[in-house]
Amino acid sequence: MRLYEYEAKRLLAAYGIPLPQGQVISSPEEIAGDARRVLKVQVLSGGRMKAGGVKFADTEAEARAIAADLLGRTILNHKVEKLLVEERLQVEQEFFAAATHNLAQKQPVVLFSAAGGVDIETLAKERPEAVVSRAYNPRVGFHDFHARQMVGKAGLSGRPLMQLGAILHRLATLFQRMDATIAEINPIVQTADGRFLAADAHIDIEDDALSRHAELQEKYGIPKREAGARPPTPFELAAAAIDASDHRGVAGRMIEFDGQLGLLIGGGGASLTVFDAIRKHGGKPANYCEIGGNPSVRKVQRLVAHLLSKPGVEKIAVIMNVVSNTRVDLVARGVIKAIVERGEKPAEKIAIFRIPGSYEGDGFMILKKYGVTYCDRTVSIDEAARRAVAAFAAA
Repeated sequence: MRLYEYEAKRLLAAYGIPLPQGQVISSPEEIAGDARRVLKVQVLSGGRMKAGGVKFADTEAEARAIAADLLGRTILNHKVEKLLVEERLQVEQEFFAAATHNLAQKQPVVLFSAAGGVDIETLAKERPEAVVSRAYNPRVGFHDFHARQMVGKAGLSGRPLMQLGAILHRLATLFQRMDATIAEINPIVQTADGRFLAADAHIDIEDDALSRHAELQEKYGIPKREAGARPPTPFELAAAAIDASDHRGVAGRMIEFDGQLGLLIGGGGASLTVFDAIRKHGGKPANYCEIGGNPSVRKVQRLVAHLLSKPGVEKIAVIMNVVSNTRVDLVARGVIKAIVERGEKPAEKIAIFRIPGSYEGDGFMILKKYGVTYCDRTVSIDEAARRAVAAFAAA
C-alpha cells in the first residue's frame, strides 16, 4: 500500500526524523500567514514537479490562489483533493536515503548518497560510486554505527555525519518495523540555517502485513487502501467484491487497462508472464486478473461475467501455468456458464483456454463440447498467448 507524502511524513515524524513545518489542506481558506511556501499536490504518483503539481508562493494571497488552482485538478491521472503546504527552504545541499529489499540477495538493503534530489536509478548507473549500499541480515539488524559508517563512506564527517547517520538509522528502523517494501527520503536537505530535514518521502507498506499494523489507522490516521499507485476503479472494486464473496480460491485481484482482450490468468506466479507475453505479441489487455487456489464455479462465473461486461471487451483468454491446486474442470464450467448465461457462444468469446493440471481431462471434455479452442501443457504459455492474440485479431 503506497502512502501519500503527508502520510509517509507522519511515520517519519513518529520515528524522530525532522521535517519542514507544514500542514495538509483541502481548501485554500486553510492557508494563513505570509510565510514563503511550497505547495505540493498529494497524489499516489511520482513526477509531481514535472507534471506541474509542485508550486512556490511568496505571499498568503499567492498561496491561496495556487491552492485554488491545484485543488480539484487531475494531475498524473489522479484528482487532487489535498495539498501539503510546507515552509520554503533555503537549501545548501541535498542527500538521498532509502531502505528496500534486494531480491537477488534476498536481504534488506540500505542506500545513501550525498547526491540527492535526482533520479537514483540514473545516478547508480552513471556514477555507481556515488551510492553507498549495505545489505543486512534482519535478524542481526541495521545499527546506528552501520548508518554512520555509510555516511562517512559517502564523504561526510563531523556534525553532518552524526545528523545524517541518525536519520538513516531511523529510516531503516521504520522500514523494518512497519513491514515496508520501500522507505525513501529524496531529498534530505541541509538548509542554510544548519538543519537536516526530510523534504520529500516515499513509503510503501507490504499489503499482506497490513493486518499487523492497526496503528496505521488508529494512531496515524492512515486508512487501509487497495494496492496500487492510484485509487482503485469501480471495475476493480467490483472484482474485489466478487473475490471477497467466497473464501474458496483467488479470483478477482484485478487491475484495469484500456485494451479489448480480457484476461483470466495465473498459476504459481505465471500471471505476469502471461500478461507480458500477450503484450509482446501485440495484444492489448483489458485487465490483469489472477486466479488460483481452486475457486468455485460460481466465483469464476461471476468474474468472467464481470470481465465481459466491460465496454469494448470482445474476447477473453484463459491461460494458466500447470496447476495442481486448481481444478481445470471447475474453471472451465465457470467460464462456459458465464458466457452461455449472457446468450453468447463460448467458441466465439474464448480466444484460447490453456489450463493444464488437475482434472484437465474432464475440463477439456467440457471445452470440446462447446467448440472452444484449448491446449494442454505441450503448448507453452508464450505460444498460447500468441494464439490468443491471433484469434482476437482474426475476429
